Amino acid sequence: MTVSGWVDTVRDQKKVQFVVLRDESGALQLVHPRAEESDPIATTISALSTGTFVTVTGTLKHDERVKLGGIEVLIASLDVVSEALESPIAEDTGVDKRMDWRFLDLRVPKHHLVFRIQTTLEHAWRTYWVEHDFVEIHTPKLMASASESKAELFEVKYFEGTAYLAQSPQFFKQMAQPAGFGSVFEIGPAFRADPSFTSRHATEFTSVDSEISWIDSHEDVMRLHEELMVAGYTAVKEKHGTEILEAFGIELAVPSTPFPRIPLTEAKKIVAERGYEVPRHDDDMDPEGERQISAYVKEKFGHDFVFLTDYASSIRPFYHMRHDGDAKLTKSYDLILNGVEISTGAQREHRIEVLEAQARQKGLDPEELSFYLDFFRYGVPPHGGFGMGLARVLMLMLGLPNLREATYLFRGPTRLLP
Repeated sequence: MTVSGWVDTVRDQKKVQFVVLRDESGALQLVHPRAEESDPIATTISALSTGTFVTVTGTLKHDERVKLGGIEVLIASLDVVSEALESPIAEDTGVDKRMDWRFLDLRVPKHHLVFRIQTTLEHAWRTYWVEHDFVEIHTPKLMASASESKAELFEVKYFEGTAYLAQSPQFFKQMAQPAGFGSVFEIGPAFRADPSFTSRHATEFTSVDSEISWIDSHEDVMRLHEELMVAGYTAVKEKHGTEILEAFGIELAVPSTPFPRIPLTEAKKIVAERGYEVPRHDDDMDPEGERQISAYVKEKFGHDFVFLTDYASSIRPFYHMRHDGDAKLTKSYDLILNGVEISTGAQREHRIEVLEAQARQKGLDPEELSFYLDFFRYGVPPHGGFGMGLARVLMLMLGLPNLREATYLFRGPTRLLP
């Protein structure tokens, strides 16, 4: 048989040499008994550096003593295809330097596994959407105006004018509702000019979005959201559960439905009773508050997820629908996973006169939003949806320490390479 791969380890003993070869499918042991006289294969093996790419032809042998599947290849010929320099990173190298050499870092099986899990997760979500008759859309990432807040926009010179990198596909997925698409989804890039250096922020990230028509409230969106998460976790557990336990020490559990739902004001009271006061000037739940309410939910319900609902209109976008009889509250939610927000969802406001008024209250000029507001002048059904960060889901699912570990090539305020 003939095999190719990267040299993982070499054991260069006096009478016999062992080489562990690795590729994306796993690892295989090669063995070469040294000849007593001139032995060019032994000389080549002795000079092999970790990471060198080789092609080996030999005989497959069964040996129960071999840990790698009970088989090994007795080398007949060995060809060095591409020699490697000594790697600049090691197991204890810091994450920033590892990101500098990401293509080497991703050779580590544990790091490689993250992206096989990502593939399974996305495939499960797409399968759910397609089986439920959703339409996949691909929205533009160059926009003429802000979809949320101009404070977090990247400006781009666009011929003789200015464009903005899309913070989310919000306006465009809503356009699909008066267009008659009914239910849509998209997995694509989004950009936030947020100079944050936390473990959970990035300036470019993959956003998972869905929008559905004919809803009665944000409860319909939450039901869709939890069904998607169950579908994703089920697929990942079935395909990678054993690998996740071995690599990350996590026994992945498929969440039960319905997920716990707690109004934000009630959640703040629960957190206060646990000894932490969310700053009073903040209508939101801060990171420590999210950790505390997740700990409470885990203790009381044994659940990793919790919906925090009914956020104040003061901190929500102008297009979130407000509660009947209480314009200070929105029909919205944040989904928290293991102490960190992964998503925001809501019922959208579909009444044009209300939308225009709410935009003005947020300091936005309806004229600049005319292309968006036109959607609502020609009949649009009640609708809602969510946007979710893919890397955050992976980070929290696998217990990773930061978003960089769950992102193929991370982008932050000080990182544009590789």
